Amino acid sequence: MTIQTPVEANERVYPTPKVPAIAICLDGCEPEYLEVAIAKGLMPNLKRMRETGTDRLAHSVIPSFTNPNNLSIATGRPPIVHGICGNYLIDPDSGEEVMMNDVRFLRAPTIFSQFYDAGFRVAMVTAKDKLRALLGAGLKFDEGRAVAFSSERSGETTLAEHGIENASKWLGIGVPEVYSAELSEFVFAAGVKLLKEFKPDVMYLSTTDYIQHKFAPEQQGALDFYAMFDRYLGELDELGAAIVVTADHGMKPKHLADGSPAVIYVQDLMDKWLGKDAARVILPITDPYVVHHGALGSFATAYLPEGADQNDIITKLRATEGITHVLTKAEAIAQFELPGDRIGDIVMVSGENICIGTSEHRHDLAALKEPLRSHGGLTEQEVPFIVNRVIDLPNQPVLRNFDAFFYATTAAAQ
Repeated sequence: MTIQTPVEANERVYPTPKVPAIAICLDGCEPEYLEVAIAKGLMPNLKRMRETGTDRLAHSVIPSFTNPNNLSIATGRPPIVHGICGNYLIDPDSGEEVMMNDVRFLRAPTIFSQFYDAGFRVAMVTAKDKLRALLGAGLKFDEGRAVAFSSERSGETTLAEHGIENASKWLGIGVPEVYSAELSEFVFAAGVKLLKEFKPDVMYLSTTDYIQHKFAPEQQGALDFYAMFDRYLGELDELGAAIVVTADHGMKPKHLADGSPAVIYVQDLMDKWLGKDAARVILPITDPYVVHHGALGSFATAYLPEGADQNDIITKLRATEGITHVLTKAEAIAQFELPGDRIGDIVMVSGENICIGTSEHRHDLAALKEPLRSHGGLTEQEVPFIVNRVIDLPNQPVLRNFDAFFYATTAAAQ
């Protein structure tokens, strides 16, 4: 179907794409990964795109975690609008700690649903299934114009729920192991085949950061990953799509010289200052996939007991080495554009090489086989933003990763 009018989505007018518009979210892609791989000659396609297209750095949203940023990219808006401010939260309705991967937590329509409603063909492939339902909100799969599935559950997809029957069989690739580079490679391979066969007008490809948690930019596992990605990127580019390559967040080493995790256990501090379990520290990085990060990141929020001296707690936290920012709820709403009903009384951010934990005994770090690398704070906010077309773009901090689809459709409309 040809649509002659642009799509109005989330206070922006998205141009009608003449060619497929694709946004690729490389989970955990610290810009250094690309610099190192390009310097070693492993990414000729991306190198060419940077030279003949448009190359910038952008800012992610804070917290620099997967769910908030993927949903910001999907809606074109910050968390204060779409409501997803972490992977994990205290549900204000029930008071229970729950995963924030249910569609009921989403407060804004996605760009995908609005393009779909305007008659366009829409496709998305995610690595992990935790994002698939949120990103696919509002799509209908019974009209043959929408496909949404994850690598993780690719062997279970149905026409009714995902727009495709058994995506693993369709692609001819077995369901990948969750903790593997192959989980992301499946996303890229599926994207190429969808572009050839399904011919979407708008497509989103979102990976997992297992490799980035595990390997530093100069290590072989990372180099192999980006060389692999570059091959698929070249195929997508050759098929004529307008492509934006960005990331949900960066990635930094968070460990001591001996390789052990560098952690500030804030729940233990709160217990000392206020009494055991009087305060509740929530780590929004928490999700079902903690093998590669142990639920340790550089952002946390805390709920204080009634009558607690908030100023005293803030003063003590600010004096704690490694914590760089301590904000009240009002300050966090204003500075980080967060939904106030889904964060605690205070928000904490730690520095480039240290994480925030709850209580030491609550973190099972036995599965960490390599020195910890993680994200969540301001030091992981800088991400790549590369377009395979010449286009007028601002620089950071004005340019945000959630501008990806606006500029992808702008490039696709040229």
